[in-house]
Amino acid sequence: MNETVGTLAGAVWTVLNEKGAQNAKDLKKAAKIKCDKDLYLALGWLLREDKLAITEEDKVLTITLK
Repeated sequence: MNETVGTLAGAVWTVLNEKGAQNAKDLKKAAKIKCDKDLYLALGWLLREDKLAITEEDKVLTITLK
């Protein structure tokens, strides 16, 4: 499971690095992640490594690299 989550985290990081800030829905699509659970596992991994900044406005998450 750790390898899978690490791979997903790498895909999320790559999208954010190339495209900049994304909302959760667009990030999931751009990273080709199939379910919300996998997206949130990847975000948790990157948050734990202190690589992300997440803001919420009107119940929409915006994710950026630090």
